[in-house]
Amino acid sequence: MSDQSKIIKVKKDTSGDITDVMLENGNVFSINEAIMMAKDNKIEGVNVSVSKSGREYLRSNPNGTESDNLDSLPSF
Repeated sequence: MSDQSKIIKVKKDTSGDITDVMLENGNVFSINEAIMMAKDNKIEGVNVSVSKSGREYLRSNPNGTESDNLDSLPSF
């Protein structure tokens, strides 16, 4: 059994930036907590990237499917 969980929903601020994520077990984490969890390999299907400004953010692993991109997930 895997210790990894999948992000199934996201919460965005008024600018459209993801602020929180919901995992398939129903637990909700801030984006900063989710970034730390992704670094610890606890979230499936994402990786941590760094913007030009140096800010870390979550990205879906590339797979050619847009429907599972974080921005395409349903809101909660």
